[in-house]
Amino acid sequence: VQLVESGGGSVQPGGSLTLSCAVSGATTRSNCMAWFRQAPGKEREGVARIYTETGASFYDNSVEGRFTVSLDNANNTELLQMNNLEPEDTAVYYCAATWSGGSCHWGTFDYWGQGTQVTVS
Repeated sequence: VQLVESGGGSVQPGGSLTLSCAVSGATTRSNCMAWFRQAPGKEREGVARIYTETGASFYDNSVEGRFTVSLDNANNTELLQMNNLEPEDTAVYYCAATWSGGSCHWGTFDYWGQGTQVTVS
């Protein structure tokens, strides 16, 4: 299984970006997918996660109301629409997925992409 992120870049505060995560090599649909981020000198943190069967989504408080996670099932892609970006959103963003059981919490994920840089300044 391979996860490949794209869509990162540089944007001014208040701007928007959309990240994509293409999933390949899987024979079945994942149970849950997520976006994490890691800023310089900080630990990796969960940003948003989504149950692939129901579409139910959950967000970290820091991005609630500004970020939206969604699935493009036809293209095996997870999306993260990021609006009203702030300098504090600057980080490497990682896509993650799990095929394990029915849980979907931050500690569940066992497949990861290589990351894409988002810079807000």
